[in-house]
Amino acid sequence: MARLRRLIRLSCALTSALSGVSALSILTATSASAQSQGLDEVTVTAQRREENQQEVPISITTLPEDRFTAILQGADDIRALATRVPGLYAESSNGRIAPRFYIRGLGNTDFDLAASQPVSIVMDEIVMENVVLKSFPLFDIERVEVLRGPQGTLFGRNTPAGIVKFDTVKPGDETEGYISGSIGRLTTAKVEGAIGLPLTDTLSVRASVLYQGRNDWVDNGAVLQNGFAGEEDAFGGFSDFAGRFQVAWSPTENFDALINFHGRKLEGTSELFRANIFSPGSNELNGNFDRGVVYYDQGGGNNQSYDTYGGSARLTLDLGAVDVISITGFETANGNSRGDIDGGSGAGFLPNGSFPGPILFQSDTKDAIDDHDQFTQEIRFASDYEGPFSWQAGFFYFNSDLTITTNPFFVAATTVRHDNESWALFAQGSYDLTDRLNFTGGVRYTEDDKDLIGVATNFPVAPVAVSDEKVTWDAALTFAATDAINFYARVARGFRAPTIQGRDVAFFGAPTTASSETVVSYEAGVKSTLFDNRMRFNASGWYYDANNLQFSAIGGLGNFNQLVNADGEAWGFEADAEWLVSENFLLTGGVGFADTEITEPGLAVAPCGGGCTVTDPLDGFGNALITGNPFPQAPKWTWNVTARYSVPTSKGELYLFTDWAGQSRTNFFLYESAEFFNDGSVEGGARLGLLANEGKLDVALYVRNILDEEIVRGGIDFNNLTGFVNEPRIWGAAATLKF
Repeated sequence: MARLRRLIRLSCALTSALSGVSALSILTATSASAQSQGLDEVTVTAQRREENQQEVPISITTLPEDRFTAILQGADDIRALATRVPGLYAESSNGRIAPRFYIRGLGNTDFDLAASQPVSIVMDEIVMENVVLKSFPLFDIERVEVLRGPQGTLFGRNTPAGIVKFDTVKPGDETEGYISGSIGRLTTAKVEGAIGLPLTDTLSVRASVLYQGRNDWVDNGAVLQNGFAGEEDAFGGFSDFAGRFQVAWSPTENFDALINFHGRKLEGTSELFRANIFSPGSNELNGNFDRGVVYYDQGGGNNQSYDTYGGSARLTLDLGAVDVISITGFETANGNSRGDIDGGSGAGFLPNGSFPGPILFQSDTKDAIDDHDQFTQEIRFASDYEGPFSWQAGFFYFNSDLTITTNPFFVAATTVRHDNESWALFAQGSYDLTDRLNFTGGVRYTEDDKDLIGVATNFPVAPVAVSDEKVTWDAALTFAATDAINFYARVARGFRAPTIQGRDVAFFGAPTTASSETVVSYEAGVKSTLFDNRMRFNASGWYYDANNLQFSAIGGLGNFNQLVNADGEAWGFEADAEWLVSENFLLTGGVGFADTEITEPGLAVAPCGGGCTVTDPLDGFGNALITGNPFPQAPKWTWNVTARYSVPTSKGELYLFTDWAGQSRTNFFLYESAEFFNDGSVEGGARLGLLANEGKLDVALYVRNILDEEIVRGGIDFNNLTGFVNEPRIWGAAATLKF
């Protein structure tokens, strides 16, 4: 009955969306204006081909370059995309280096550096599997696409939730580029630039660089706590430098190559945990919270340092009716983060006690990637001819070696190695059944093997191995009701390979494993271009049934990090709109709803160990019964709105851009409590600027987190009522010169 009710709600939501589009399509016939070319066509590569977004039977949202630039203006990292797209959320307890993504409520809260996620990050056609690789800075970006729902046929690496896909600007046949710089509050600075040069008729290059940083601005107030003296401006700073160099070569008409080299160096502060910023029974920030002060007596300065680099080669051979594409990628990373995890100073059993509030015991941990290498190879054959049928098929290989050291300092450090090898065969085809009806379907076979080996451990750890093979698939119908309105329906199966969690070995626990996660998704939607191409409105309704979701039971009195398999289901909808109100006024908006539920009967996990108020029923062992709870870090509602208004002047164009995004209540853990959740939040930004010299010069004032909202993003529950928060308000000035 519960599933029936969800399907009824899904049908009602979808019917409402489609009814709204039908009404708009009637109005557009009478209110269309021929005075403007309207909105630009949006090209996407969601199906590994360049296509009009409105014709692809997948729920997709794209971020244009100007909106993307504004969101990241204050030197934010990739997590700034959270809630800027309907159904997309992101957070991290590892600072700037290891983001965790969620689409339609499905993600993974695991903070370990070997964690697997059901949302894939794909950069320039290379999957960034490790959480550190996912954090590569964003600059000189041509296209951002968020693909919701399983994408297992063409992308394949652990994508039951969806994909966030980035494509950078490629070398061209003209000399062009840009340089941009900004400076803001808290000595926040950002400089980026790129230049593309044609060297010959067949050879061109593009170089791109980014620097962003901030000085330390958070004081350490732990004065006289256990003899430790405080320090002004001790934490919060960072220096992030990245670069990319690309070479495009087309020696003949039927062959071209694109070579990509990139690297990044990050130095700064790891996440700042804040002890007892909640009072028992409340999730409101209390008097222990001060954005500019923490109280640390350990953590070694909470330093974070990482180096990553990699390269890829995309080779394309045109055989006439068929293109052969080879994509080879190599990525590597190493570095470490250390933190005062208990979030304060001292401990209850020490002579001077603890501050702020009760701290059961001190916790100081350093996590490091000693070495990480990822190699990927894809060979793909794609049709290249006119006709009702198009197809592509290929082979994919993935290999990863990851060595991690965890040092809790009260015992010797533990080092483990994770090895992962996977390969797949895939095929997809699209056929025009009629002039207005198209069928698209695909299938993929994947084998995946993982191994964990204890390299240096405090007690004997036997090797652990898991493996599985799965078939994933998708099928979709697209119906062109008119030249401006397309309806589609899609069903897809995705999976995430089995996983090994070895972090507990450092704390005298055994490794845990989780079997493969599978998701079957049902989706239907509409894509429409209305009012003489002055409005674009897309909506979708969806439902998915998930088996063996790989949840992470984190924290509790035992400070666990253990894998748990559980069934679950979810339903919801998304809607996106762009409206060119006038030649000088553009409005955009989006909303996503995701109702998630853990359906595994009788599932119990250890609740908090730091004095929280558990609201779930408890079993006879004191464990929280979580059946019926929402997925962790899965807000029901996400929404975003932007507006851009411009006024022509004698110098060019004066403009004002503002963007706002928010989320509803978001639970942090598998269990529910009165403290560890966010009951809703809103963040906004603005940019006031002048475009001159035919748009080549942009000078602006900006502000991010304009209301200076203090938003809790997550918690630490094993020791006390600890949390961590969002970025502070940043304002400043920026200038960009294009040439």
